[in-house]
Amino acid sequence: MSTHRTFLALVAVAVAVVVPLGASAAPPAASPGSPEYLATIGDGGLGSAVGPDGALYATNPVAGEIWRIDPESGAKTLYASGLPTQLIPLGGVMDVAFIGNTAYALVTLVGSDLFSGICGSCSTVGIYRIDGPQSSTVIADIGAWAVSHPPSGFAFFVPTGVQYALETYRGGFLVTDGHHNRVYRVTLDGAVTEMIHFGDVVPTGLEVHGNTIYLAEAGPVPHLPQTGKIVAFGPGSSTAADVASGARLAVDVEMGRGQTLFALSQGHFSCTDPACAGSPADPETGALMRAGANGSFTTVVDELDQPTSLEIVGNTAYVVTLGGEILTIEDIAGPPYG
Repeated sequence: MSTHRTFLALVAVAVAVVVPLGASAAPPAASPGSPEYLATIGDGGLGSAVGPDGALYATNPVAGEIWRIDPESGAKTLYASGLPTQLIPLGGVMDVAFIGNTAYALVTLVGSDLFSGICGSCSTVGIYRIDGPQSSTVIADIGAWAVSHPPSGFAFFVPTGVQYALETYRGGFLVTDGHHNRVYRVTLDGAVTEMIHFGDVVPTGLEVHGNTIYLAEAGPVPHLPQTGKIVAFGPGSSTAADVASGARLAVDVEMGRGQTLFALSQGHFSCTDPACAGSPADPETGALMRAGANGSFTTVVDELDQPTSLEIVGNTAYVVTLGGEILTIEDIAGPPYG
């Protein structure tokens, strides 16, 4: 397996959908619109968030940028640049989140543990506070913590881990590590602790609702549908409960109207040869999926081209793709909304 593909395999992402705990019936079927093009943010796209101004913010990890996109017009503005860029075809600025009016970026796979001797501009693996259009400050060195607290029970080879998703939580953050198979809790003063750990499940996307944390699990290669699931846990939990399974190569989970959970599936992974590990899903096989009360998934819209991140505003889904496009899908849930 090439180094290039091996790195990609660490985070080959699963997306997730799940029905909120306690849901008793599936929501009525919606009549969603077709995906519509909204904007392009460059040569790459990955994580996203809805900002305090209601705009969509999306990362371009290739360029080390965060873009602001008007959700109605698609007008885009470069919000932040100068963040660490990708050193291989994975990593860089993975995700973005807001606490109040301040944005924070999650950066991974840029450390000297991997690139010592060949990298003249290695950077900190962790969370960066955005201080201005071209300035940022590291507020949490997750990579250093991971090196000092290695996981056990499975093989790994990136000491600093491969962090994937960033979610605000109780004045700080939750962060998934798809290589070290755990979820971290990180405070604004930089303290890192392990919140929960797993076997080789490849945790990816996060959603928080009240005291319940929903987590997407990609599952190991070859990312079979039965290993692509959403689990739920709470503060102090040592184990997680299965909520839904069957989303192949899922990459994100979000809650919509009526406390309905939606998953973003990157799509079908056709190659079973280990040499294909970490490759993106087949083109135009992705889907927006809805979790039902019985733990199954229903496809809302399919034929998405390698989607990576999902946000929901009102009854509209915003999808970021690996190629840097932003798509909208309207009317994703049917009334009543709970």
